[in-house]
Amino acid sequence: MTGAPVIPERKLFSPYMYWAKTQQRSRYTLATSGIQHFPLSRLPVRLDELAISGPSYYGYPPLQEALAKKNGVDPQCVVATIGTSMANFLAMAAVVAPGDDVLIESPTYELLTDAAGFLQANIHRFPRHFESGFAIDLKEVERAITPRTKLIAITNLHNPSSNFTPNETLRCLGDIARGAGARVLVDEVYLDALFEKTPRSAVHLGSEFIVTSSLTKVYGLSGLRCGWILAEPDLAQRMFRMNDLFGSIPAHTAELLSIVALHHLPEIAAWSKDILSTQTALLNSFLAAAVRIRCRPLEAGTVIFPEADFDVEAFAQYLRDQYETTVVPGHFFGAPSHFRLGIGGDTEMFREGLRRLDEGIRRFG
Repeated sequence: MTGAPVIPERKLFSPYMYWAKTQQRSRYTLATSGIQHFPLSRLPVRLDELAISGPSYYGYPPLQEALAKKNGVDPQCVVATIGTSMANFLAMAAVVAPGDDVLIESPTYELLTDAAGFLQANIHRFPRHFESGFAIDLKEVERAITPRTKLIAITNLHNPSSNFTPNETLRCLGDIARGAGARVLVDEVYLDALFEKTPRSAVHLGSEFIVTSSLTKVYGLSGLRCGWILAEPDLAQRMFRMNDLFGSIPAHTAELLSIVALHHLPEIAAWSKDILSTQTALLNSFLAAAVRIRCRPLEAGTVIFPEADFDVEAFAQYLRDQYETTVVPGHFFGAPSHFRLGIGGDTEMFREGLRRLDEGIRRFG
C-alpha cells in the first residue's frame, strides 16, 4: 500500500515582518524602505466629499478607472488590493498549486518566498550577483527553471538593492517563461522612483506577465493601502473572486482618498523626488568615504544593500543598542553578509543616522 503524499509544512508567519513591526523603529531609523508619510492636509479633499461605504465589490469603478489610466491598461485588467504584499499573494495563489515549482530571485523580499511557501510550492532560486550590481543574469534563470515551473518572481526596482531591470531583459525573461509554460510576476512597487524615466509597466510586454504595485513606497501614501495587480482579464477576475476569502470589501474612505491621490500624483511625485534627491546625495557621499562595506552608489530608488566584512547580525544589534540606529540584517533577504539601508524619512534624522552608522562601523569589533 502506498502512503499518502507528504505535504510540506507551511510557514504561517513572516519573520521579517515581525522584526519590522517590533525591532525596526529606533531614534534613527535607516531600516525603512519608502518615503515618509505624505501630509494628509496637502490632499485637496474635504471631509464632506468622503463616505464610509460605497459600491466596492469587485473593484470600485472610479478607482479601477484611475488605476487603469495610470498604468495604461483596460480597467478589466486591474485588481485593486490592500497593498503590494496582498497583491503578490493573490497573484501567486491564482497561478500556483501545491507541488508546482516557483522560481524566485535571490536575494529578494522575504514575503515573496514566504507566500510561495505558504502556497506549498517548491521554491527554486536564481542568484542576482553583488558583483554585477544585482543585475538579472538570464543564464542563471535558464539554469534554474524546470518543466514544472509555473511562475518566475522578481522585483523591479530590485528589493533590496534598487537595481533596475530594463525591458530588453524582461522580454527575454518572458521568452524563457513562455517556453516553460510559466508566467512572470514583477513586483514594481519601487519602479516609480525613476520618476520621469519610469518605463511602461512590464504588463505591456506580454500576457505571461503579471504586475503588482501600490502607492505605498514611492509616494508616502502607505496608510491608504492602495495596491493593485495588472493581469489579463480572466486572470484578474479570478484574483478578485479569490480575494473574497481575505479582503472581501475594502475600506471605501481609503478608496476615495486614493482616487484623489491618483489625480494629483505629479504633485506628490515632485514632493517625493525632492526628498530622495537630497538624501541620495547624502547617501552617496557616505558610501564614497565608508570603510568595511562595499556598495555601488545609488542611482534611483529608496534602498541599497551593502556587503560588510563583519558579522552583520551582531552589528545590527550593536548599532541599535549603542547608537539608537537601525538597519535591516541581510539574512531576511537571504544574504547574511549584507544589510539593507533605506532613505526617504526625515532628512535631518537621516543625516544623523548616517553619521552614527559610520561611527558604529568604524568602532565595531
